[in-house]
Amino acid sequence: MTAQLFLLLVQASGWTVFISVISIVLGLLLGTVVSAAMLSHYRALAIAGRLFVSFFRGSPLLVQLLLIYNLLPMLGLNVPSMVAAIVGLSLCTAAYQAENLRGGFASVPVGLLEAADMLGLSPFQQFWRIRAPIALRMTLPALANESIMILKASSLVSVVGVVELTRMAQDLSASTFIPLPLFASAALIYLVINGLIAVGFQKAENSFRWGIKA
Repeated sequence: MTAQLFLLLVQASGWTVFISVISIVLGLLLGTVVSAAMLSHYRALAIAGRLFVSFFRGSPLLVQLLLIYNLLPMLGLNVPSMVAAIVGLSLCTAAYQAENLRGGFASVPVGLLEAADMLGLSPFQQFWRIRAPIALRMTLPALANESIMILKASSLVSVVGVVELTRMAQDLSASTFIPLPLFASAALIYLVINGLIAVGFQKAENSFRWGIKA
């Protein structure tokens, strides 16, 4: 395999990282809202949150991507395949992150919330200033695992026409007839990116620990 082919794979991996990062960030924000809904005292919100999590955790991501890709045009939203892919990944990871965050919210010390009540903080302020940061810190290892899973799952967006790392390897394989070196190189690139993600989250987790000790 030539250096030019490998460079094309590296360039395509940039789209893989872009899609994954955007999806993780949007999924974290949406997952926080869904988690709060599941813990809400309002029955309708709690049921809606649980239904959301049940659907996106209970159905294959590939089916979700195809469903969203075909559903959006029917709703009059003619968006690029890249947008449909990000929406699909974001919704899927939001369901998993919501479940992780729900456990994090449950671990928030009651004494902190009582102190916040005494200080006159509103429920909204308590959520974003106390509960959400603590829950995020508690679920950081789970978020790291989910980020790695989404990066690998991003290979599925090739079915909706997004040319990311896996799709590029497929296209080059079809034109050069050397699939083994191309897919081995793609696997190596995925491995390197996942390693960087793991190291980054480990450093973030260590920083949180030092912050707690300090």
